[in-house]
Amino acid sequence: MSHAPSQPYRVTARGPLTGTITVPGDKSISHRSLMLSALAVGTSRIDGLLEGEDVLATAAAMRAMGARIERQADGSWQVDGVGVGGLLQPATALDMGNSGTSTRLLMGLVASHLITATFIGDASLSGRPMGRVIEPLERMGAAITASPGGRLPLMLRGITPAVPIEYTLPIASAQVKSAILLAGLNTPGITRVIEPIPTRDHSERMLAGFGATLTVESSPAGRIISIHGEAELKPQAITVPGDPSSAAFWLVAASIVPGSDMIVRNVGLNPTRTGVIAALRMMGADIVELDGRTVGGEPVADLRVRHAPLTAIEVPPDLAPSMIDEYPVLFVAAAFATGRTIARGAHELRVKESDRIATMAAALSACGVAVTEHEDGLSIDGSGGDAIPGGATIASKLDHRIAMSMVVAGLHAARAVTIDDAAPVATSYPRFFMSLDRLAGITGADA
Repeated sequence: MSHAPSQPYRVTARGPLTGTITVPGDKSISHRSLMLSALAVGTSRIDGLLEGEDVLATAAAMRAMGARIERQADGSWQVDGVGVGGLLQPATALDMGNSGTSTRLLMGLVASHLITATFIGDASLSGRPMGRVIEPLERMGAAITASPGGRLPLMLRGITPAVPIEYTLPIASAQVKSAILLAGLNTPGITRVIEPIPTRDHSERMLAGFGATLTVESSPAGRIISIHGEAELKPQAITVPGDPSSAAFWLVAASIVPGSDMIVRNVGLNPTRTGVIAALRMMGADIVELDGRTVGGEPVADLRVRHAPLTAIEVPPDLAPSMIDEYPVLFVAAAFATGRTIARGAHELRVKESDRIATMAAALSACGVAVTEHEDGLSIDGSGGDAIPGGATIASKLDHRIAMSMVVAGLHAARAVTIDDAAPVATSYPRFFMSLDRLAGITGADA
């Protein structure tokens, strides 16, 4: 997979955001729904799947290992699975594009199957370290040969039977946790993961929903997730809720652009994913939940957000695991608050699609925002609700969340903000710019 040619995007301040919008399906749940459906015996149906490049990379990889995956005329997806233990040897390298989630979770799947897979990706993904997932998978018996620094390209030789392990996560990571649990599906005995700090629990919810024997218990050491191996997964009908990470861009945009009043429909509100809503409310954001309901085992609601004056806060570090992907756009909210916002405890941002701490510090500074960079976050002096100076061209570093966050910043900037390359936005939110045009009346964009 490769991105389209570089697509600069120029955004200028244009009036309030008004109307109703439905965000794409949750990326985390979309990945997992494809993987687990491919390991079930029988036919699963998925509605609301995110059709971004990252998720399509997962679909292509599961097809390469034997699953039949097809998009239906009504927009749903049908998956005929091969069963746990039934993955086939892929004929070519698995191209993960820009998706770290696909890579790490699929490494877990392959680790306990008697196949060899080579993982490759784009320049951004090839710069991301995989050591934290390599280490536990090697303890389970997989043989992994990575490029220097534990990076892609990477070859993984799975083993059957793999060795069940008990593993305490040294750093909060839902991807590492999920990789180990997925490896444990085809491993005899019980595989346990202990997470001292809770992370998003989509894998646990979905594994149980597919019929895996899985328990979660609390202990002084943290949450203990145990999965019984050699599972038999049953096909499911899955409805993917809207992605809270995608909704976050609109929550911040409406909060900072005067006169905005909009509703974001069908947002997943899994409690392990709502840190950004909690942080924005602490800052004074006007976000109201409407029509709370349960969809596919996940809590969902429509969110009404109206412009409101924001006040700087010190972001509680314990929110970091539940909002790690939303920090870039929270930094944008801080740029418009009154006072100095301190957001720390987010070391994980250094090893995302880009170094999101350094990249956002450079982007906001270029737009005239006073920023202090820390090893684990940023301190940001806000504008008190006034427009920021803007007038910069932003290096997005092939990072979709940086690009979208700085588009949001440009909506209330005195001078136009240009994103050097908006093409990576298609990895997670293919219709982002179309939605922005409709909500804000922006025209003449190239992306």
